[in-house]
Amino acid sequence: MTPRKRADAERNKQTLLEAAAAAFVASGVHAPVRDIAGRAGVGVGTIYRHFPTRADLIVAVYQHQVEACALAGPTLLEASSSPHVALGRWINLFVDFLVTKHGLAEALQSDEAAFQKLHAYFLDRLVPVCASLLAAAAGAGEIRADIDGFELMFAVGNLCIGAGASPRYDARRMVEVLIAGLRVR
Repeated sequence: MTPRKRADAERNKQTLLEAAAAAFVASGVHAPVRDIAGRAGVGVGTIYRHFPTRADLIVAVYQHQVEACALAGPTLLEASSSPHVALGRWINLFVDFLVTKHGLAEALQSDEAAFQKLHAYFLDRLVPVCASLLAAAAGAGEIRADIDGFELMFAVGNLCIGAGASPRYDARRMVEVLIAGLRVR
């Protein structure tokens, strides 16, 4: 296979992952494959060439989004005016990640072998990123230093559980209150 074809195949795969993620947000993880193919501008066969089963597609989308969130942490820390600002922006990305997982929690509870390692992968990739942002903000004297990455992510996750349950509940607002509460007074 020529390098150009490999680059094209990788671009197709990335386009499929983004289209599948959008379809999952709109319709849940059971979105029809033909809808995902239509969003990506490819045939259904292309999806099955990259992802032979729906479980393979769900796992790939989830991992792709975890990676994007993990890679954003250091980038935000470098580009933001302060570590606290970077932490807040990263937490917003994390909230977006959590509240758009329609049907994923149910899928992860299934006996499907492909889903068994995803939660550990999620924690292994994201807790250290959160911890480094917390450490930078605490080191700069912007936030209290007595919370760790897992605790904060767990708290944010719990605040996001109610998203969509009531039009009066705004998970992002509750998370902003939590992040503001970390500030050193």
